[in-house]
Amino acid sequence: MNFGLYPFFGKLDTVIFMSHPSNPTFKPGQVLRTEDLRQWSANPSRLGKRLVQEGKLEFLKQGLYVAPRSSKFGKVPPDSQALLQTFLKNSPYLETGPKAWNALGLGSTSVFTGALVYNKKRSGRFTLAGKAFDLRRVRFPATPTPEWFVVDLMEHHDEAGVSLDTLESRLAAAMRTRRFDQEKLLAMAEEFGTHRTQRVIIKALREAGL
Repeated sequence: MNFGLYPFFGKLDTVIFMSHPSNPTFKPGQVLRTEDLRQWSANPSRLGKRLVQEGKLEFLKQGLYVAPRSSKFGKVPPDSQALLQTFLKNSPYLETGPKAWNALGLGSTSVFTGALVYNKKRSGRFTLAGKAFDLRRVRFPATPTPEWFVVDLMEHHDEAGVSLDTLESRLAAAMRTRRFDQEKLLAMAEEFGTHRTQRVIIKALREAGL
């Protein structure tokens, strides 16, 4: 068609050429925020609704979407790492709690419903894709060590279901076999522990003869 100039009478109408709707593809299990869809549409919410209707995405809570993933056993939920990275906008975070505490061998046998996650963005309890997360906006090391987890356990001994007396005696026994680094333990206690935790650790070291 020739879109040259033609003589006419009356007001010039603006001709608008509509592009075809975006048709993005996603990796199975990929998690996105609503705002991530803006790269394909000026109205990401509307695009998200359309992609859900087409079965290309599933809507979760808190403005999250996931690309369906399945195996021979059925639908596969997104992994926790993908959920947390997207929900926290790739901000640093650290998973701690019973699994890490119990592995220290200091008497903790606690079990949580969900994961305890330290981060720099949000605090609160959230359920994402059926997984429970207890998010707490607190300080944490960039590279956690076993000694830091000892301090973290002591700071949350009540949640872990173990007394400070038990932790003190178990830590003393562990230090006799040099299970943890004494200098790192003291450094982590000074930077991340309360005075109470610092006292317990010092008493345990003295009990161990260190």
